[in-house]
Amino acid sequence: MKKATKAFFPDIPKIQYEGPNSRNPLAFKHYNPDEVVEGKTMKEHLRFSVTYWHTIRGQLADMFGVGTALRPWEDGTNSMKMAETRVRVAFEFLEKLGAPFYAFHDRDVAPEGRNLRETNRNLDAIVKILKQEQQRTGVKLLWGTACLFAHPRYVHGAATSCNADVFAYAAAQVKKAIEVTHELKGEGYVFWGGREGYSTLWNTDLKREMEHLARFLHLAVDHKKAIGFKGQFYIEPKPKEPTKHQYDSDAAACLNFLREYDLLKDFKLNLETNHATLAGHTMQHEMEVAIAAGALGSIDANTGDLLLGWDTDQFPTNIYLTTEIMLSILHMGGFTTGGTNFDAKVRRESFEPVDLFYAHIGGMDAFARGLKIAAAIRKDGRLAEFIRQRYASWDTGIGAKIESGKASFKDLEAYMLKRGDITPNTSGRQELLENIINEFI
Repeated sequence: MKKATKAFFPDIPKIQYEGPNSRNPLAFKHYNPDEVVEGKTMKEHLRFSVTYWHTIRGQLADMFGVGTALRPWEDGTNSMKMAETRVRVAFEFLEKLGAPFYAFHDRDVAPEGRNLRETNRNLDAIVKILKQEQQRTGVKLLWGTACLFAHPRYVHGAATSCNADVFAYAAAQVKKAIEVTHELKGEGYVFWGGREGYSTLWNTDLKREMEHLARFLHLAVDHKKAIGFKGQFYIEPKPKEPTKHQYDSDAAACLNFLREYDLLKDFKLNLETNHATLAGHTMQHEMEVAIAAGALGSIDANTGDLLLGWDTDQFPTNIYLTTEIMLSILHMGGFTTGGTNFDAKVRRESFEPVDLFYAHIGGMDAFARGLKIAAAIRKDGRLAEFIRQRYASWDTGIGAKIESGKASFKDLEAYMLKRGDITPNTSGRQELLENIINEFI
């Protein structure tokens, strides 16, 4: 007789959709994975993913205090035995939540050993268990990545370190991380330059560091092709924290970097709301910049507290935010890669295991509502029609000639000399448009 598997969340049932009238805190009110919106199910549209680092490994510490998380399965070590247990915890959580994907850093799932060889063996051992759990549950790996920022060796960065040996170690670590992502049939791989930047320019050769970063990414692309990994590569922008300035500071900076170093064909962007805020942008702005370049690949679902000046990684519950995000995603035709990854953590004061479920349920419901509202706005058509009319002068006449490249400065001068002058004739009607959006929210 097969021995019963220990339950780590014994009092939590599988989370079900009960509809907007439900008062059950452990039920979805809006996320119905099988509900069809614009020709696809919610599950297909949203492609929810749970992060290993916050949900499974996070202890709710901050810069002012130790962790508060109550996690009965933890034994206070970072041993291989504990790493195996965490895999079981993770997949029980994923199963009960009904999330189709997860994401991890290499060091989230397996501890470092005494040297790189032992570290790789540790990772291989845990990957075998991850593979078993993926096969058992049907949960997939959305993307993998390498932790190139926590260990003291990366004090000056990884690919941008002033020490060539650190670059070499980081390359070996990323090589292995890409390989295990490939082995687990991951759908992508993310590069986040946590310490790829500077704290002061007095000790920094900025041009050389950016060239080293580009060389590192080209080497990664070469290895991806060599092993036959078909997943999408992503860069995740962030302007600061932990460095004063990171080279991947926002979507526009990343796109400029990728174009300058001939990497745009190999990378898309993984965008995060909290990072957009730190960059002085909205998430909608960052998404539209990436979409305009055909480079939006995936998103991290979280938000920041505007009264706090750091990366708080809170769960998204703002319906305006999720509506804006889903309008952009639907407008680009939906995800063709990536998904909605909850790079979010419960508050330090929300320390019980059940709070992990409350947080994800709230985030998933918020995105489901945003999806439904965005689809209703699109079906209504007033917003799209207003934008079409606002740019109508570009569809015919002189506007069409300009866009098609058939008008020179000389032609435009002659055109305006004949016309004489112009006066504003199209109101922006921001207030009206905000009122229309409010009709749906």
